[in-house]
Parts: sequence; C-alpha cells; structure tokens
Amino acid sequence: MKLSSLRPSSRRLSILLAPLVLSGCMVGPNYKRPAAIISPQFKELRPAPGWNYANPALAELPKGTWWTIYNDPILNQLEAQVALNNQNVLEYDARYRNARATINAVRAQLYPTLSGSLSFNRQSAGRGSRSSGTIINYGGNATSASPPSNSTENTYGMGPTASWDLDLWGKIRRQIQAQVTEAQASAADLANARLSYQAQLATAYFNMRYQDSLHDLLERNVKFYERSYQITKNQYDAGTATPTTLLQAQTQLEQTRAQSTATQAARAQYEHAIAILIGKPPAEVSIAPGALPRTIPAIPVTVPAALLQRRPDVAAAERRMEEYNAQIGAAIAAFYPDVKLQASYSYSGDPVGTLVQVANRIWSLGASATETLFSGGSRTAAVHEANANYDYYVATYRQAVLTALQGVEDQLANLRVLAQQAEQQNVAVQASNRAVTVALNQYMAGTEIYTTVITSEITALSNAQTALQIQQSRMLDSVTLIENLGGGWDASELPSKNSMQTDNPFLPSFIQKDKN
Repeated sequence: MKLSSLRPSSRRLSILLAPLVLSGCMVGPNYKRPAAIISPQFKELRPAPGWNYANPALAELPKGTWWTIYNDPILNQLEAQVALNNQNVLEYDARYRNARATINAVRAQLYPTLSGSLSFNRQSAGRGSRSSGTIINYGGNATSASPPSNSTENTYGMGPTASWDLDLWGKIRRQIQAQVTEAQASAADLANARLSYQAQLATAYFNMRYQDSLHDLLERNVKFYERSYQITKNQYDAGTATPTTLLQAQTQLEQTRAQSTATQAARAQYEHAIAILIGKPPAEVSIAPGALPRTIPAIPVTVPAALLQRRPDVAAAERRMEEYNAQIGAAIAAFYPDVKLQASYSYSGDPVGTLVQVANRIWSLGASATETLFSGGSRTAAVHEANANYDYYVATYRQAVLTALQGVEDQLANLRVLAQQAEQQNVAVQASNRAVTVALNQYMAGTEIYTTVITSEITALSNAQTALQIQQSRMLDSVTLIENLGGGWDASELPSKNSMQTDNPFLPSFIQKDKN
C-alpha cells in the first residue's frame, strides 16, 4: 500500500514512526574487543647456528601457498588439491555457506510480511418461521404467515494483509549482528581447516620422503655389507676365516635388508594418507620416490601480536566474542514492548464479476504493542546466560592466543636446538664412517677380529639414521611452525560484514550474485 493512499491521520502516524524504525536504538552493550594476553616478542626469537630467521620487514610467507617455500614441484601439485577435493575441508565450506544463508533468514524479519488470500463461502439462510400459523404485527392487523423458505448465499473475498515488526529496541538487528559474526567465524573455521589439512599433507609428504631416504641409506649399506660378506666368504673358502665370522657377516647383511624392506610398508601408508587428504582413493595416487630435503627454508617470524590477525583459529574465537556480545543485546530487548503495524485491504461480496468495487472494499490499519508483564524470571535468566556465554568466549579467545604463542615458541626452540644437534651429529657420522674404514683395513691386515668391523659398521649406520631422523624432525617442525604462524593467512581475508548484508532479501539465493 502506498503512503499516499492512507488517510491523513494514518499518513501522519507513518511519518512519525518512520524515524523510529530507521534509527531505533539497539539495547545492550556495543562490542569492544577484549585485550589478549600476549608478549611483546617471542622468547626464542634469536639467531642460532644453522638456523637463520628471515627478516620480517623483508620477507613473509606466500599468501595462500605457503608450501612453495620448500621449492618442491610435487608437493606444490598435491597441496593445490587439498582445498578443492579434501572432504573435511568441503564439510567446513558447507557449514560456512549455511551460516551465511542464515543471515538472510534472520534479516527477513526486518521487512514487512505480506500475504494474500482468496476465499469462497457458500451458506444457507432461513427466512420466516419454521411453523405455520399467524404472525402478529403490533402495529397493524394480523396476517397469515407465509410458508418457511431457505436461500443460499455465496460470498467471495480477496485481498492482501501485511504486518511489520518495527524492531524499535534492536532485537532483530542484534540477532543479525550475531549471525553475521558467526558467518565470519565459520569462514575463519574454514580457513583453519584448510590450513590444518594442508599442514597434515606436508607432514605426511616429508615423512614419506624420510622413508625414501632411509631406504636409500639402508640400501647403500646393504651393498657395502654384500662386499664385506663376499670378502669374508672368500677368506672362509681359503681357510683364513672361521664359520662364526662368515655367519656374523651374513646376519648383518640380512638384517639390514630386512630393515630396508620394512621402510616400504611405512612409505605406502604415508602415500595412502596423502591420497585421502587430496580426496582420492589410494589406488589412484602413486608418487615416485625422492629424497628428504637437506636444507630448511628460512621462515619469516613476526612479533607475537601478528598472530591475532594471522591465525584463523584466533580470528574465529574473536568473531564469536562479538557474536555472543550481540546475543546479550537480543536478550535485553525482551524487556521492552514489541511494537507491530498491521494492515489489510480486501474485497468481499457476490457475485465475482462485481467483487472489485468500492462498495465491497474493506481495509484496516493499526498498531499494537505487547509487553510481557511476568515470566517467572526467564528474561533475567536469559540475560545472565548470554553474559556467561560471552565470558566463556572471552576466555576461549585468550586461551587460543596463549596456545598460539606456545606453539610458535615450541617450534622455534625445537628448530634452534635441532640445528645445533644436526651439526654435532654430522661430526659423529663422519667419525664413525672413518672408524669403519680403519677397522676393515685392520681386519684385512689380520690385526683385528671381524667383530670390531661389525661393531664399527653398526655404529656408523646408527649415526647416519640418527642424522636422518634429526633432519626429518627439522622438516616437520618447520611445517608446524608455518602452521602456527597462520600459513600466510590474514584476517583481512574474512568476508566483510557489509558484503554479507548487501544481498537482495527479496530474491531467492540461487539467483543472487555473490558480491564478495
């Protein structure tokens, strides 16, 4: 109904109510981000031998493709498939789209509800008395009563009705604010899930490469032990070596072969895990063997406060604080009257051909205010519950920040210590390899027994395996550090509040264009 079609008094009422609707107050506290418990700098952020931290002012993690820092083309191809095919990530994507769609469902309450009706009634009406006799007219003569008769009447009706909740106290707007921030939190959850599964894939990939390198290390030792066994066998055939010496050489060879074979089982499991992470059955994924990288990339580490913007899980916790802050306002609004406008415009009459006429027109316009006078304390309880929920998410946010700080500090400490350990272990590897050469030469010269050779070879292999394990730990810790730093993500990537509220609420979602 147009404003110009209303009566003067109704038009004046609408003009008076319009400012209240457009600028009505929103009860409840306005959101202000609580302070996080955070340190000015990382305790472990200091240079160490073998580990150089990148200058934050000169470098940062690649946006959205943090794994390219490892310069591995195969890893790049695998990581690109996580966001597209990982079913767990797609589950979080569906949750985000659901939260975003709910915004329009809540926002629709701000607009008038318009409905139309079309009705038909057929009824009979009795005329006169049902019994025969005389009807007495007090103003005249008595007359004879006519026989009872019935008639049938048809009534047609049509017209729209409208109702409008003015939301003077901001209850609906607080609910919209809560749902918008929940959608932002869901977007952060999606980013965190994507980062988590990308990190899992990188971890499985480097574990698989460790098994490849371990297999190569063991195979090199197998070839070395094969030569040792052949030398011992030749000596045994010549009568210069004992059967025990020959059996010791054979035992060492076969044990190392068995260890090399065992690496294939672990490698297969990591390859299967990679297949699942990229959303494919294991039978469709085969990755050629490759070596574990020998160098750790320099990872840019900023100040701790940057985690508030770069960790998606921290951003999700912060968004949910605002969500539940808005819920407090929605609970407080229940203490105020609910003001609504109602209007109807219809035609009622018979026959259908003359229905839409001024004489058959019926319209009404009114306003109503309802206020709960007594609810047994339920509204007060709802406010207390909303405040408790908000306090819960404040604590959750602060704990998320502390956990993020701990994760970064842990990995910085690990990488610093492992860099030193790697250098020391490399010295041990070189020394043990020289010991094998000396022991073998002495055995060939007849000045040492074969047990000395075996002991030296076992020690050398053990040291080489330890060095490889240290390198594996460094690679995995570098992945975890990148994950703890947010993987190059930034809170500015979250959809803005405005972008999620500019969709046309009167159009179905499937014909709207995404305005992000």
